Amino acid sequence: MTLTVRVISPDKTVWDAVAEEVVLPSTTGQVGILSGHAPLLTALDTGVMRVRASKNQDWQAIALLGGFAEVDQDEVTILVNSAERGDKINLEEARTAFNTAQTRLNQVAAGDRQAQIQATQAYKRARARFQAAGGLV
Repeated sequence: MTLTVRVISPDKTVWDAVAEEVVLPSTTGQVGILSGHAPLLTALDTGVMRVRASKNQDWQAIALLGGFAEVDQDEVTILVNSAERGDKINLEEARTAFNTAQTRLNQVAAGDRQAQIQATQAYKRARARFQAAGGLV
């Protein structure tokens, strides 16, 4: 049995295909979804979603930047603020952005709460894109 998986952002549909397995970055940890999964509604964190169309195919990575996922009757609908397929991300640009975000996060003053939040969010976005592109296993 298969799942119908849709990843929808405000400006485009990033993924719309059948899959055997899906792993989502929920706010409480990784959630694996297989056919026959119980109904579920979960908040998604910034991270990498992995989807495999069939057992003999490789996993596809998609960087998700927060949102929600609903699982119901072998349909997985993912509504996100932004998403990008890993095979569409330039690895070297993602590596550079990740290193820059990591450096900025390490340099933020301890007392500047707003700057810490912004640097943390930028770091999580850069890390997700870099992982989806094939860096940081």
